[in-house]
Amino acid sequence: MDPFTTSDAVVDQSKKSTTITEGEHQPKHEHINKTIRKDVDKLVDKYDIEDVITQCNASQNKTVSYCRCWKSKKFPLCDGSHNAWNKETGDNLGPLVITNKP
Repeated sequence: MDPFTTSDAVVDQSKKSTTITEGEHQPKHEHINKTIRKDVDKLVDKYDIEDVITQCNASQNKTVSYCRCWKSKKFPLCDGSHNAWNKETGDNLGPLVITNKP
């Protein structure tokens, strides 16, 4: 078989009849962020890289973890709240982990 020829094993995506929804556990138009700084139009956090490095160096394992689930009581830092969310919903969220390698 010519290596540049498409095999019969390739699935024609245009013939699939699946419907894409906004998430099995998230109804349409439901907000992800339910509690954090709702008084602003767009929630943006900016950090100086030197401050992040200082945070990393201050921690015992030289890492800092930032929340990506919007459920942390220490937002923007991760407090592990995603674990309960993942167990409840079957989701697979985890934090953004930044490490400072010496």
